[in-house]
Amino acid sequence: MTAAGTWPLVPSVIALLAALVAILFAGGALARTADQLADRTGMGEAVAGALLLGAVTSLPGIATTIIGSVRQDAEFALANPIGGIAVQTVWLAIADLLYRRSNIEHAAASLENVLQAIILVALLCLPVVAYATPELTVLWVHPASLLIPVIYLYGLALLRRLRKEPMWFARRTADTRQDVPATTPSEVSLRRLWLRLAALAAVVAATGYLIGQGGLGVVAASGLPSGFVGFTLTTAITSLPELITLIAAIRIGALTLGIGNILGGNAFDALMIFLADAAYRPGSIYSEANLSGLLFTGMTTLMTATLAAGLIIRERRGIGFEGAAIPFIYLATVVLLLIRPG
Repeated sequence: MTAAGTWPLVPSVIALLAALVAILFAGGALARTADQLADRTGMGEAVAGALLLGAVTSLPGIATTIIGSVRQDAEFALANPIGGIAVQTVWLAIADLLYRRSNIEHAAASLENVLQAIILVALLCLPVVAYATPELTVLWVHPASLLIPVIYLYGLALLRRLRKEPMWFARRTADTRQDVPATTPSEVSLRRLWLRLAALAAVVAATGYLIGQGGLGVVAASGLPSGFVGFTLTTAITSLPELITLIAAIRIGALTLGIGNILGGNAFDALMIFLADAAYRPGSIYSEANLSGLLFTGMTTLMTATLAAGLIIRERRGIGFEGAAIPFIYLATVVLLLIRPG
């Protein structure tokens, strides 16, 4: 039996597979388009990855999260954005395995990416505060959720200031890949590049509805906890655009763009926590979600801090301590979600 409005298991699985195919089609084109826009507009790979790729690749997660809130499944709605941050951070460990020349965090040295990781840690602290004070609300939204877009926008202002007037510089080595604009002018007009990005964004965004409905259908049919499905299955699919664009960015040598895409997508996923709370009309979403949310929020913050440390330490060879620690923390989180009582 499934809840009213929830799809049965077979259509849910078909919807998830259809979303997967659409994402696989759009991902590589997104990376190439964003790289060209980074050069043509002068915004640079780190900012283009954070704003353009980060926003577009987060669209499926936004739709999935809102569907969970509207359907009043608080645990599912919160697990999607936070699980997306966790899975996308794991993608960087996979990228380390694919980029054989050196440690990717070393090669893509960028102060903007370090700052983005620190901003993300700050954003993830707010849901922890909300979990500790679930009954506080402004209208029906928790004040901590209202602070998320404020801190995010201030973080963008800091990134802009850092790019214009950097006070620190990453040491260049033989393995460092600089963000150098393409010397061969593109034959595609700037207007057409923006239109292509918008079209790809529409395709990616449409998958979010399928993933949200399919994920809730799996929850209803399988009996698995909403938080577990949201943190693992649906976020793995909604986060595939980040993985595909990351791999495509590595192949074209735009390493800073690839890491900026992951960190920018993670920041947009943090914004989704605000959207989840705003779309959950019965009250503060934190008052309804169980303590599993506190578990995966804390562990995701630990993963982000580990990534920030890896970006600063910049081990030159192999996957580095962060490449080994991040997947381990993620797997430990999944195990704890399965064995914790309640």
